[in-house]
Amino acid sequence: MPRVVLALILLLSLSACAPMLRQTASTPPASFQGPHFEADRIVSFDAVKLGLQTWAADGEPWAVVIGVHGMNDYANAFHIAGPKWAAEGVTTYAYDQRGFGRSPMRGIWAGEELMTQDLRTVVALARARHPNAIIAVAGESMGGSVAAAAFASDHPPAADRLVLLSPGVWGFKTQPLPYKTALWLAANFTASKVYTPPKFVTNRIWPTDNMDELRAMGRDKLMIWGARSDTLYGLVRLMDHAAKDVGDDHVPTIYLYGAKDDIIPKQAAFKAVKNLKASDRTAYYAAGHHLLTRDHHLADASLRSRARYRGRATWHQWEPAFQP
Repeated sequence: MPRVVLALILLLSLSACAPMLRQTASTPPASFQGPHFEADRIVSFDAVKLGLQTWAADGEPWAVVIGVHGMNDYANAFHIAGPKWAAEGVTTYAYDQRGFGRSPMRGIWAGEELMTQDLRTVVALARARHPNAIIAVAGESMGGSVAAAAFASDHPPAADRLVLLSPGVWGFKTQPLPYKTALWLAANFTASKVYTPPKFVTNRIWPTDNMDELRAMGRDKLMIWGARSDTLYGLVRLMDHAAKDVGDDHVPTIYLYGAKDDIIPKQAAFKAVKNLKASDRTAYYAAGHHLLTRDHHLADASLRSRARYRGRATWHQWEPAFQP
């Protein structure tokens, strides 16, 4: 038995020699002219190009949304809401966060510092292009985690409003002990291993009730299915920070959550909501799932700037946080 234990310790020690990977900022070339928009890319603060999708209003918009997608997703997360917002005079810029979509080093975790700096950069570019518009950051799931962390930092984005769409707030402090222990072991000893959820889990989890959208996502080559264990570890750490950062900002904020969210447990979401300021707003959708902008009952209503949405049990009225 002692030999078995010794061999196990040795094996784990050797495995630990492979550190968790994290992206680092690039060194811009001497010719770098600074961050800027391109047709389908945003050139960020360190000259790295991030994927970009734009849904532009006719003429100068009265408001601009910066769309920040969730885990393993990309800018296309806003492809239903974006055109509807554009029809109402709101331009949307949604970008692929580092490690996702068309951005570099797919599948490798970028970390909170880089992700929040990218958000600051995109907001600054939008502000410069549309100086008279109300700028709102709409962060979905992991994107909500990034947004909450950025707005709570010493250098918050230069935006006017914050919309948190089912933000990722299920950090280590609210996860069951077996979950976080398993993740810690996996991240520290099998950092590069890609994990995909088993079918008995996926068969019980529905991120949206929009089946056509789920099928399209499954066929989309820019989506990522599965994640490295060190990426999952980074995500949960980010959610830990976001859970305490919600409400620690200086802009009007609205927090949206669906009763049928299978991704972020109610306990974690409701705990984070308690941190909001008295002037902030919340919306709880009785028929809402995790991907609220893709759900039938919300997508069909187009998330309009002044609209009512009917859940299966109750009516909710939402004027997005970027509404004057």
